[in-house]
Amino acid sequence: MVDGVKLSVWFGERDRAGTLTSAEAIARASVEAGIRTAVLLRAVEGFGSRGEIMTERMLTLSEDLPLVWMATDTPDRIGALSDRVVELIPQGLVTLERCRIARSGDAGPLPDADHLKLTLTIGRRRRTNGRLAYLRAVDILRSAGVAGAYVTLGVDGLTHGDRHRARLLGANAAVPAQVVAVGARDEIARALRALDGKVIPALTTVERVRVLSHDGDIGAPVAHPADPGEEAAWQMLTLITREDAVADGEALHVAMLRAARRSGARGGTAIAGVWGYSGDGTPHGDSMRRLRRGVPVVCIVIDTPEAIARLWPAVAALTRDGGLVTSERVPAFRTHGPVGGHGRLHLPHRGDPAST
Repeated sequence: MVDGVKLSVWFGERDRAGTLTSAEAIARASVEAGIRTAVLLRAVEGFGSRGEIMTERMLTLSEDLPLVWMATDTPDRIGALSDRVVELIPQGLVTLERCRIARSGDAGPLPDADHLKLTLTIGRRRRTNGRLAYLRAVDILRSAGVAGAYVTLGVDGLTHGDRHRARLLGANAAVPAQVVAVGARDEIARALRALDGKVIPALTTVERVRVLSHDGDIGAPVAHPADPGEEAAWQMLTLITREDAVADGEALHVAMLRAARRSGARGGTAIAGVWGYSGDGTPHGDSMRRLRRGVPVVCIVIDTPEAIARLWPAVAALTRDGGLVTSERVPAFRTHGPVGGHGRLHLPHRGDPAST
């Protein structure tokens, strides 16, 4: 494995950079920086610094949904891109996180943590042995005992340095999809060995993650220990659930976003997947036989540790009957808006480059 850095840009669908949309400008900048792998995800709901809730559930509010551009590569390439993208969004958030990039046949050494997050980037219509590669990957992850996994489909992105955009008419085979799995360290190690040679992704990364709760069982505490040189690190709180999961009479992911907004969080984003599973449950996704879709939904809030601590009791109560909640450190970030910015995109030198 080699050291890598993941850059994420959180912005709005209607944001512009001069004559281009911000999404187009960021994609072009990523190509110019030589980035090998990236994906653009379109959220189904969210809110940001402007305070409005944007959702595809109401057509009048669906024209400015949140977008997330995630690019992963070597520290040098990501460093060349990070400062540029800040100027390409009128307001939003840019974050940097450390990861390890796995090469074929190389399953270690894995980061020293109880739980890990494994991400595979695959062409969304790529097939292995006549089956969609992301479906095959989910089956392998489940057989390895990994606690949960979900699949999201990108609408734009880079694989092996080439850009691929989703089109209304077309196979979109090379447009990137992501398979994200969370599990114990030994489960992820087994999955990496099983995946090698059976599913060939454009990129495989491993990151540290803390499991705060799983189906109501409380795990790690919400507060992360302070790391030298990263006292100002922010924190990412992630809920992995189903679109038809309900809490307090409404969709669980909607209830979490409302709780985040009430707690004073700066923003929150919900992204719908197409396939996934949790625990011993069978894989689930779109079905014509269901009145409500059973697709996975990932709800993400990034803020200061103090803001996440304020939000956590509400999230713990909402997920007492189901859902997987994780936490990750965000060691470098930059907020950007009309009144200025906060933070800086600098990753301090650390002995363990996989630490988060």
